[in-house]
Amino acid sequence: MLNFLLGAVAGALMAAVATVAALRNPDVQVRMGLVRPEPVTIQTRRPEPVCPPPAAQTHVQAGSPQVGQPDMLFARRRFWSVAP
Repeated sequence: MLNFLLGAVAGALMAAVATVAALRNPDVQVRMGLVRPEPVTIQTRRPEPVCPPPAAQTHVQAGSPQVGQPDMLFARRRFWSVAP
């Protein structure tokens, strides 16, 4: 009898947690009528993409590696030097 009672309480708690978790989902809230659906806005024209300005040549230090060089990953200086 105690096993049945404990199982019923555990099942009720699990059902309550699942119900609360489901009701926190916005789609479930709309389907159950708890909140009004947001009006659908249709975009009539796609905005033109904004291109960034061309990159100017930046000054690179003589000893620093460039982005994309194969020795960047396995350079010994990367592992053994401490930059200030």
